[in-house]
Amino acid sequence: MRRYRSLRFYGLCFLCIISTPVGGQNNPDGTVVLYNQVFGAGGNHPDMILPASGACFTENGLLLNGKGALARLNKYYALAARLVRYRVRFSADAVAVFQSDQPDFKARVDMVRKSIGIDTKPETGKAVPFLNSKHDYLVEVHRDYQTAMLKLVDLHTGAADSVTATMDGQGGVRAGATGAGFFVGLQHDYYCFGLAEGSGIWIQQMTVLSKAGNVKLLLYGDSITEPEGYFPTSGFAASWTQLIRQRIAGTVISSGRGGTTINELLMRIKNELPFLKARYVMVTIGTNGGNTEENLGALVEYIRSQGAIPILNNIPANESGSQVPVNAVIEKVRQRYKIKGARFDHATSLDADGAVVDKTTMWHEDYDFGQIYHHPNRKGSGLMYLQTLKDVPEIYE
Repeated sequence: MRRYRSLRFYGLCFLCIISTPVGGQNNPDGTVVLYNQVFGAGGNHPDMILPASGACFTENGLLLNGKGALARLNKYYALAARLVRYRVRFSADAVAVFQSDQPDFKARVDMVRKSIGIDTKPETGKAVPFLNSKHDYLVEVHRDYQTAMLKLVDLHTGAADSVTATMDGQGGVRAGATGAGFFVGLQHDYYCFGLAEGSGIWIQQMTVLSKAGNVKLLLYGDSITEPEGYFPTSGFAASWTQLIRQRIAGTVISSGRGGTTINELLMRIKNELPFLKARYVMVTIGTNGGNTEENLGALVEYIRSQGAIPILNNIPANESGSQVPVNAVIEKVRQRYKIKGARFDHATSLDADGAVVDKTTMWHEDYDFGQIYHHPNRKGSGLMYLQTLKDVPEIYE
């Protein structure tokens, strides 16, 4: 636990957010507001999905007083560097949860036991003796690539504390795993909060923020662009997204989500890109299907409508060779819009022709249904990074 010498920082920060429009505000700490809402009696909040019972809007905020009641913000985010901030008051017997909708990630504030924690095995938590049901709190849930943090600030006294947990990927799966790993969750896909036990919690305000704005490059994609989910922590700096981040002069943020298609990408980019003022948007999508000329064209046009330069990459080679027809469509769209892209299939194929995967460039995923090679390992990531130097060198200028 630590105390701040003054509450002025938190007061000004909170007041700044409370007067902010829905999004786009650059804050003194470098964060950018993606969404902001103050809850009150009689309010119309169409972005909130409430449980069938145990929830209502009051003059003190959104009250959840049904055991197991869970509310959801119906806005999809996947930025790897973001946070959600709540202003909350807890009943003396409350156990509140702040989680993703999957729920791959769950954090809690326990007023009875005076503790905070993140659900991991073993649990990541600590005692917080300053918890007081008569005080209001800022509760923040951070994601910073592989690291998650739950932070709590007492708005009356300035007392603060936090717990942090870091995801450790296994690399491959079963026979291909490099270690046991440590699962934390990547906050997929919608922010949720609720009451696990007790009389109630009052959510007075909810704000979603990016950890940076005025971005040089945004990286969009599926699990290939989300190596934080499978890369071992010890080697995460060698993943291809991080190699790019380390070498670009300017801010780079990735927004990858495993298992998704261009349809989900189109949903979430509209909640992120308009507020971040990106110069370049690099997309690596199509592993999971959905790449029609119409969808890819809509994506390119949307990126351009936001004042950014689109970069449409070939997807890497994989064990089934499905990248070949997908990349033919991607190339056709690139020609149509006269845009560039990195040929990641060349970087990860045996003869650098994009046809047959070089298995030494991929993590080995050993499943009952087959042997999978389509998530780039250290070698593959390094070659993909080098491919960007050849095909899109302007992002490094």
